[in-house]
Amino acid sequence: MPISLSHLVLLILILYLINKIYALYIYVKNYIIVQKLPGPPRGGIIMGNIAGFGNTAEAAFENTLKISKEFYPIFSVHAVHLTSVFVLSPDDCELILSNPIHNEKGFMYKLIHKWLRFGLLTSFGTKWQTRRKILTPAFHFSILQQFVSVFNEQAEQLIEILSAECNKSYIKVNSVLTQFTLKTISETAMGTKLEFKNKKDQAYKKAIYDIGEILAYRFIHPWCMAEIGNLLFNSSFFKERKAVNILHQFTREVIEEKEKNFVDTDLPKEEHDVYKGKRKLAMLDLLLSAKKNGRIIDNEGIREEVDTFMFEGHDTITTALSFMLMLLANNKDVQERIYSELVEIFGENFNENPTYNELQNLKYLERCIKESLRLYPSVFFMARNLGEDLKTASGYLLPKGTQVVMYIYPMHRNPDLYPDPDKFDPDRFLPENCQHRHPYAYIPFSAGSRNCIGQKFAILEMKVVLCAILRKFFLEPVDTPQSIVLIIDIILRTKDEIKVKFVPRD
Repeated sequence: MPISLSHLVLLILILYLINKIYALYIYVKNYIIVQKLPGPPRGGIIMGNIAGFGNTAEAAFENTLKISKEFYPIFSVHAVHLTSVFVLSPDDCELILSNPIHNEKGFMYKLIHKWLRFGLLTSFGTKWQTRRKILTPAFHFSILQQFVSVFNEQAEQLIEILSAECNKSYIKVNSVLTQFTLKTISETAMGTKLEFKNKKDQAYKKAIYDIGEILAYRFIHPWCMAEIGNLLFNSSFFKERKAVNILHQFTREVIEEKEKNFVDTDLPKEEHDVYKGKRKLAMLDLLLSAKKNGRIIDNEGIREEVDTFMFEGHDTITTALSFMLMLLANNKDVQERIYSELVEIFGENFNENPTYNELQNLKYLERCIKESLRLYPSVFFMARNLGEDLKTASGYLLPKGTQVVMYIYPMHRNPDLYPDPDKFDPDRFLPENCQHRHPYAYIPFSAGSRNCIGQKFAILEMKVVLCAILRKFFLEPVDTPQSIVLIIDIILRTKDEIKVKFVPRD
């Protein structure tokens, strides 16, 4: 007997309801399992145990560290209907980061979907694999060689700014470094120079600042994570929409203008091939080439990736450089040892811009950068949704779908992994001191298949700007590791800008 249309509709509705009820059952079951993990005592029904973390960004950071020490190596956090599990050991980080089944980012990354949509940072599965394959050649060493001239040019402009300001008792370094990193990532990612002298560039810069502050607020107020909560409880909801529109419009116009004059360029086929083109190849050129040659990307996909790299390529490097300058100012012996290395490597060319090969030879400076990123990793946590049930190294069973936060900051300061962990000691990264260290004990650029695609770019840019600064200035301490106040944010930040005194070298 044939099934009538009404019966078919009813059957589909019943199956749909069964699926939703089963999904709700799984969610509740997993929620109960996660709540039984170690962690601070549960508060009210709505606030869970997150109320114990404090209601300010600085209190939240300090209390999260205290809780990390108390409940090492694992604890759970609950707020509203959301749960997260924090893991603090390299063994558990390895279990997650080394297994591609756990490649989906955690729900907290939904905060940036409105701006970045589903670019390389937030996508997963086939889309992430396709984008990663398209973008990987953009960080080939021969392309990075082309970027050194951009870094040098912008570093010269930064030195001019610092020279004009160095008569002051201190300089707030975050602001001047932000302008430097925004200009370098704009030219290398989009092939567009930002001078901040016209209204469009100024509006873009302000929108970058605004979106950062708004996302930080939402990050520590979990009831604002969902869009409905953001609308109801965040006074900056419409300010966020305006900022996102400005950022998207700017990027679209750059892409459209670039596409009008686009000339396709072949990339190096092998690692030993050196790119010999006279034209600097921006990441945007690579994306447009992929679109032209039939790869799975359109203009909106290109915008996603450009926006992603504009965000990741300026904010994280600004933060890393700010902490690095503070550490060098407070460690004169390290600062002078770097200067001696610069004299040794550059010799008669001391006042010339460094070349790619010379930068590769700055081994001590590189160890200093690594040690600074150990103490102050720009990305101080990562979150993944488990793709299958996971038994942690400490014996806890975490169900599939759980958001697991790998809390990097306290792991990098674990005294069992790093003796005297708060000391700034670049020699921790001598080869002989690294060989017996757990491979996942140091992950400022993540690890596994989703490791940071731009880590060589970041190290190279940091080397250039530090060379430029240390050749011209002594750094004197104003802020210290003890005086700064760290806050919970999307990346590691201080409550106030870091202050450093710049003294011209004779």
